[in-house]
Amino acid sequence: MAAMSPEPPSPAPAPAPAPAPTPIDEDSAWDAFSRRDRLADGRFVVTVRTTGIYCRPSCAARRPRREHVRFHATPEAARAAGFRPCLRCLPDQVARDRLAVARALALLEEADTVPALTDLAEAVGYAPHHFHRLFKRATGVTPAAYARGLRNQRADIALRHQGSVTAALYEAGYAAPSRFYADSETRRGMTPGRWRRGGDGAAITWTMIATPLGQLLVAMTVRGLARLAFDEDAARLAEHFPAARIDALGDGDAEAIRERIATLACPDPALPIGARRIAFVEAVTQALAARDQPPERQL
Repeated sequence: MAAMSPEPPSPAPAPAPAPAPTPIDEDSAWDAFSRRDRLADGRFVVTVRTTGIYCRPSCAARRPRREHVRFHATPEAARAAGFRPCLRCLPDQVARDRLAVARALALLEEADTVPALTDLAEAVGYAPHHFHRLFKRATGVTPAAYARGLRNQRADIALRHQGSVTAALYEAGYAAPSRFYADSETRRGMTPGRWRRGGDGAAITWTMIATPLGQLLVAMTVRGLARLAFDEDAARLAEHFPAARIDALGDGDAEAIRERIATLACPDPALPIGARRIAFVEAVTQALAARDQPPERQL
């Protein structure tokens, strides 16, 4: 019997085409460029035909006439079109800046205690003063404030699961009880012991605030904030504080809080949603805690 010849191999599948870049809405891009919107940095670059340069949307230079401007999705596309980077706003730096902020967020997540700014900046390759401004611009809060927000989350978890307040405060990363008890006044609206006991007679008022990051539960006592949380509502609040008296906040007070929160900048949308929410909650904490305090006592 004649040997059967092997079948020819099947051709390799063609590689999937690269995804097409998201089209740029030129009217929205021009609006962001006109407002020097820092949140638009990294989404596109702006080329100016009369100068031959490309810029970040937030560039501080004087705005050219609309007919001299074009928008490109990336710095590479702008360079391919024959433009050179602006020496004032350094548009090629955006990607490096975002990587540095993302790395710093990861380091803060991993840290047991709040790291010094100099150590954090050195770890991501920036000078401290420059990195401080860069981090705050991207997140809306300073590195130290973001670390406090993380520590507050850990403290909430530790208070529910540790056997004592003392064990909880050290588990959360506090170096001493005094700071922990002071924070509990503004961040929990009651002593840690009462918080652990489900509110234990405390009067808590609450409202829901719509934000670009989702619905935010705002709950407070006469002493300070009791809870700030995304993806929670009045029913979840009652589960946290079964021994408290809980009522909806009056319309006037709720509107005042809504107006205060509306003034806060949202973190860079390129950052992970979890990090953006931590930063935003910390910014809200600072804004609301500052309402009735003199400047020297503000967070």
